[in-house]
Amino acid sequence: MRFTKSALCFAAAAAALALAAPAFAAQPYPSRPIKLIVPFPAGGGPDMIARELSTKVAAQEGWTIVVDNRPGSGGNIGLDAAAKSAPDGYTLAMGQTSNMAINPSLYAKLPYNPQKDLAPIGLVASSPLAIAVASNSPYKSLKDILAAAKAQPESLYYASSGSGTVAHLATEQLQRIAQVKLTHVPYKGAAQGITDLLGGQIQLYVSSTVTLSPHIKNGKMRGLAVTSAKRTADLPSVPTVAESGYPGFQAVTWFGLVGPANLPKDVIAKVNAAFNKALLSPDVRTKLVEQGADVLGGTPEQFAALLQDETVRWTKVVKESGAKVD
Repeated sequence: MRFTKSALCFAAAAAALALAAPAFAAQPYPSRPIKLIVPFPAGGGPDMIARELSTKVAAQEGWTIVVDNRPGSGGNIGLDAAAKSAPDGYTLAMGQTSNMAINPSLYAKLPYNPQKDLAPIGLVASSPLAIAVASNSPYKSLKDILAAAKAQPESLYYASSGSGTVAHLATEQLQRIAQVKLTHVPYKGAAQGITDLLGGQIQLYVSSTVTLSPHIKNGKMRGLAVTSAKRTADLPSVPTVAESGYPGFQAVTWFGLVGPANLPKDVIAKVNAAFNKALLSPDVRTKLVEQGADVLGGTPEQFAALLQDETVRWTKVVKESGAKVD
């Protein structure tokens, strides 16, 4: 049988590809840049934590991690993109209490199911909320501003980083307990809300200590309370909500790394190990604690168990508050 020159060239190329295929398949993960979606704007707590950890993992493991901010819809846009990405480990996301445990019961139509469409990789950190006013505010304590709200219902405006966030629902809980009514102003992220607070357009800001602690420390804001059970190490002079007259009140937001469902177990294990290693490094721990975060870490199974418990808890809070987002 005779072959033409072009046929012989084609056969040689096909043979070369066949021999190369196992080499491509055997490439260790990761062999290209990893995209880490942060479903909130740059500058907020989730973004700071994601960038701090990504930088450390890149230095320790030699990986390339690109942070991709995709804010909007209470964090749903970014997590939906992660849920619909290829399950190959090259698209991850920073999940949070709001978009993982709260939004399923808050939104009438959620484009993803956190427990079915996303794979938990590992918890990263948690943070209580800080309740703050501008440094020139006439309100010196949480009791002061709640007394003013009781005297003039809905006349005071409080900001959060979005409807359905822990800050939003925790403040709704506090209003019910204190029997007052504030007006909620949801923002897409922290930056504009902070600008409006300092400019006097709003009177109160409720967000994670990771977001607000730097502004309280530099004197631009006055911390009225934190929502942890005990005072935080980074804001020792700021009382808890419980100390301020509302015993038992506590609210914490957590952050965790997720990927799309059906992510290979070996990829989950490798990413989990890399980020846990980064969380153990003294410089990262110091940086996160200074920002008001508690370092967590742990296994994917621990994250999955927490998510299940937190979903039950916040579903109850959403129902009690009557909050809904179309």
